[in-house]
Amino acid sequence: MLDGLSIQYVGKQITYIAILVSILLTVTSVYGFSQYEARISDMRSKIIELQNEVTNLQIELYRYRNLTLVDDQGNILSLTSYPKRIVSLAPSNTEILFAVGAGAKVVGVTNYCNYPYNFSSWIEAGNLTSVGEYWTPSIEAIVALKPDLIFAAFDQDAVVESLRGMEYKVLVLDPDNINDVLKDIMLVGRATDRDVEAAILVNDQRRRIDFVVSKVSGVASRPKVYYEVWYDPIWSVGSESWEHELVEMAGGVNIFADQKIKYLEVSSEAIILRNPEIIIFPLGHESGPPFWGSFDRVKARPGWDAIKAVQNNGLYTIDADIMSRPGPRIVDALETLAKIIHPEFFGE
Repeated sequence: MLDGLSIQYVGKQITYIAILVSILLTVTSVYGFSQYEARISDMRSKIIELQNEVTNLQIELYRYRNLTLVDDQGNILSLTSYPKRIVSLAPSNTEILFAVGAGAKVVGVTNYCNYPYNFSSWIEAGNLTSVGEYWTPSIEAIVALKPDLIFAAFDQDAVVESLRGMEYKVLVLDPDNINDVLKDIMLVGRATDRDVEAAILVNDQRRRIDFVVSKVSGVASRPKVYYEVWYDPIWSVGSESWEHELVEMAGGVNIFADQKIKYLEVSSEAIILRNPEIIIFPLGHESGPPFWGSFDRVKARPGWDAIKAVQNNGLYTIDADIMSRPGPRIVDALETLAKIIHPEFFGE
């Protein structure tokens, strides 16, 4: 690693060594006599040694010259060394960091970060620091950790602006779709010197995605699906959300696919009119009972007895975290949806 060594200096070193190699090559070609064989042999060994040094320096220089990163908001960040102290301001970021093997560098997380470990016990033991809530992380707690890289996320603009104003390095991960999620995994890998690990992970996820998509590509019917984001008021997903994309990739049809928006408030009447065959509810948004109550309460909603999903017991749940977090487990959500929507292909 070139830590503390300027690129300009390394460039001069490469030039200097290249000149030496050139001189030595000339000398060996001029004095190619038998009496100089021993000296020529030494010179050739030196040439090989110097050439190897040039190659190594060029590789290192290439890595640093190209460590210019662009986040999901178009912000450009240049790193002169890989981070050793990372703060994650979102559960999805934390999951990505640990998935690519950069977890040991994470020194701060939010209260909502709960995977792949029970971080609350780490925090209680003093091995990790909580920087507070997702929406209102503590600037003071972040600064106290002296991070050399911070990963922020959706709708944290005020915090990001404050941190950048204090000259902290920040990357914002705010993907719009599944492909963007995979790109973000690669971005995190590149920023943390975990390129290979990130590439292996993404390749495996693409393989799993392709398997599901190929299985449902020729299905005779695609059930209509309603995914409930919230109740009272009722919120669902439009065609600009990755939840919509997951439903469609799993062989279903989002009943609000005609709405060109990520999330939208809908009426009970609109759901009844669109008559979904499958209804899916997130489970585990927060402690306590789910916001939608229970299947019995759902069935008792006024007019919902006319919906096919209610009539045929087509009510299901899915882990809210894997569905709503744009991280590595988004593919787990796809596979879970595929089993719900097309059990004939993906049933146990």
